[in-house]
Amino acid sequence: MAAEAEGLEPETAAVEDAAGDATDAVDARLGAPPLLVGNRLSLDLYPRGCHRLLHLCAQQVRQLLEVEFLQLSGHEDPQLLQATLARLPWSLPRLRSLVLKGGQHRDALGACLRGSLATLPASLSGLAHLAHLDLSFNSLETLPACVPQLCGLDALLLSHNCLSELPEALGALAALTFLAATHNRLQTLPAALGSLSSLQRLDLSENLLDALPPEIGGLSSLAELNLASNRLQGLPASLAGLRSLRLLVLHSNLLASVPAGLARLPLLTRLDLRDNQLRDVPPELLNAPFVRLQGNPLGGPSPGPHSPPGTPVVPEMPRLLLTSDLDSFAVTPLGCSVTLACGVRLQFPVGATATPVTIRYRLWLPEPRLVPLGPHDSLLSGVLELQPHGVAFQKDVGLWLLFVPPRARRCREVVVRTLSDNSWSDLETHLEEEAPKRLWARCQVPHFSWFLVVSRPVSDACLVPPEGTLLCSSGHPGVKVTFPPGATEEPRHARMQVVRVGSRELPALLGEPEAAASPLLYLSQSGPPSFLRPVTVQLPLPPGVTGLSLDRSHLHLLYRAPPAATWDDITAQVALELTHLYARFQVTQFSWYWLWYTTKTCVGGLARKAWERLRLHRVSLIALQRRRDPEQVLLQCLPRNKVDSTLRRLLERYRGPEPSDTVEMFEGEKFFAAFERGINVDADRPDCVEGRVCFVFYSHLKNLKEVYVTTTLDRRAQAVRGQVSFYRGEVPEEVPEEAEAARQKRGADAPWMATLPLKLPRLRGSKGPGQGAGLSLAPLNLGDAETGFLTQSNLLNVAGRLGPDWPAVALHLGLPYRELQRIRHEFRDDLDGQIRHMLFSWAERQAGQPGAVGLLVEALEQSDRRDVAEEVRAVLELGRRKYQEGIQRTSLAPGDLGPPGSSASRSPEPAQT
Repeated sequence: MAAEAEGLEPETAAVEDAAGDATDAVDARLGAPPLLVGNRLSLDLYPRGCHRLLHLCAQQVRQLLEVEFLQLSGHEDPQLLQATLARLPWSLPRLRSLVLKGGQHRDALGACLRGSLATLPASLSGLAHLAHLDLSFNSLETLPACVPQLCGLDALLLSHNCLSELPEALGALAALTFLAATHNRLQTLPAALGSLSSLQRLDLSENLLDALPPEIGGLSSLAELNLASNRLQGLPASLAGLRSLRLLVLHSNLLASVPAGLARLPLLTRLDLRDNQLRDVPPELLNAPFVRLQGNPLGGPSPGPHSPPGTPVVPEMPRLLLTSDLDSFAVTPLGCSVTLACGVRLQFPVGATATPVTIRYRLWLPEPRLVPLGPHDSLLSGVLELQPHGVAFQKDVGLWLLFVPPRARRCREVVVRTLSDNSWSDLETHLEEEAPKRLWARCQVPHFSWFLVVSRPVSDACLVPPEGTLLCSSGHPGVKVTFPPGATEEPRHARMQVVRVGSRELPALLGEPEAAASPLLYLSQSGPPSFLRPVTVQLPLPPGVTGLSLDRSHLHLLYRAPPAATWDDITAQVALELTHLYARFQVTQFSWYWLWYTTKTCVGGLARKAWERLRLHRVSLIALQRRRDPEQVLLQCLPRNKVDSTLRRLLERYRGPEPSDTVEMFEGEKFFAAFERGINVDADRPDCVEGRVCFVFYSHLKNLKEVYVTTTLDRRAQAVRGQVSFYRGEVPEEVPEEAEAARQKRGADAPWMATLPLKLPRLRGSKGPGQGAGLSLAPLNLGDAETGFLTQSNLLNVAGRLGPDWPAVALHLGLPYRELQRIRHEFRDDLDGQIRHMLFSWAERQAGQPGAVGLLVEALEQSDRRDVAEEVRAVLELGRRKYQEGIQRTSLAPGDLGPPGSSASRSPEPAQT
């Protein structure tokens, strides 16, 4: 068809020709046309959807003339998308619904990305039958001029764009009944909006509106109005004229008052005024059961600069910024905003508590009993404990947790996980980016417990009623579960997670280039283990496999059978229905499902290995010694792709052997480091068992520890050449002193992973193993038993670590420079004497003072001696643990003193999710 005959520009015709050629190639490769069923054409989930549509137009497919519903993706090439849309009035003259949404792609945090659509061609106004237009999740900054000319439009969806205003011409849409423009940048509304007499639902939430035009009272048919999360400071009196209004949502604004006439609206069943600045509410609304007023400072007007004398002052919400040595704070009914020393933020709204409550907090190091992870979850934060446990607040408390940005992006989401009613669950979580690589997970919590941030495969859920329903994956549109009527007698919740499988994983494992696997599907549900009627599951066929060309004998449906956790081939037990792109089968129980295409016959054991490989992380182990203090050893487990960059950063201050060979580890796997050949750990640490330093691997956390080592050998004669070996699992009762024996037994299940050499250089001078033994110092403790204290021996260890860095530490402790000069002069030939005198003279002045230990830790960190600071924290943690064990033995401990799974806790050990 010639471009001139169709009224198109020559360049549009060129695009069409190119699209036709490209689409011919695509369809030849896929062997199937686009999804054109009856009067519906859905191309939004297909790659190159515009190419496909233009190709159909060029072929003059007669069925296009009957199409009434069209879906295209807003992520198409902008020029091609404009060319495609320009064809619609001629190629699809009966079109009634046009969906041009973006949002099919997600960013690193799992949020939907806007499409590229920024305008519409003028010719689109020729769609005379168009009643439904969805332009959500795009990049519109102004409303295209053709939209107000679509006189038959019934529903207009503009949410998640960049609109700063709506045109006056919008008033020409006399048939419009639904308008949604949420999550835009609207600052004002046109007066012509009030002329939309047929409008029944208007959603303008999440914008920047600070006022409404009085003409809004002319919306005589309006039943639902949502203006939440704007900047409204007042409402026009004309709102009281909306006689058809049933729902009015105004929460999260800046309203100081509302029109009294709202109380006389005859059909109003819900009025949401939460979280505003309301101080004076009409009595008719104050006592109405359908009005929600939480989060407002009710109680009279707030005095301003020109208020008459005697006007009561409404106190502002207190703000607390806690230092590192405080582990509790008080909350009153006035509420407060709290920032903890560990970076956590809490927001207690007014009225959250009826009486003052003391809140205690603690940040735990992650370990398996505290971190319930699913097979494909990743931990992104430490574990926060908030007490008192289980006490319900009258209003939900806001909680912000810092977390490490996840590396895996596609089809994953970040959630806050908490312990509630003896089971772990995930809270509705919102992500906030304060600065690059500084991310917050925000949630609302009704009571306190343990909290952590995890990355998991996107979870899609639904409530299954007896009438049946459909559950689809938001990340993999081809994965669906159909619940027929009668599948359940009582409503039950169903959940779906889909795990992506790399195209190279299975061929590498099987040694078969043509092998392929579908995404991994996990289904779970609440209620009885079986459904009353079979449920239909749809999975996409493995990549490169189509229903027209596959050999059915090579297709295997795998099922992970609980509780043995083995993978079974159930292909012969189900009826596989194959289409061109999908496989469907019916089940009555939920678990893991996986579709393989391979020439192998016995695939159950191979599936177990493949599933394990999906969960393994490739890492290397490093052991470095500080250049100025070789007794300080840094141990770290690093993802393989971060080894080089980390070493470049560390080798200015550390030196040591090359990293270990690549090792594979599971998320949450335990391992330990054993020092051998004359080298021992010089610390009494809570993570030290029989001289072995214990670790738990979490792929997004640092997995780093710095320890001090010592030796019983005489370093005055020669250097000590030792080593550190890394082993899987917990510390056994007997660990071999040498790594060679374990290395000889290295295999798939061998505990030994790597051995790296260490060297303690020969001592020059009189310093030897007994150095410092003859000191005579007065007994001295810093801190207290409950929060942890440092003894004289601990302070001596700190003094022995500081070396030439002691002046910087002294200045950060607040010692004047003149005193530093005096100490240097008095002990001018004795570096150790300078350090000990500085530290103990400061400690004697701090005896009995609260916060002294925290001040020391802070000074060490500010002096770039975080290694010593971590050592001090470990000593404090050990002291607190021993103190708690002591009071538990005398039955003085509260029931929730310990973590989940410990003997001191009433909560059971967290179950794996």
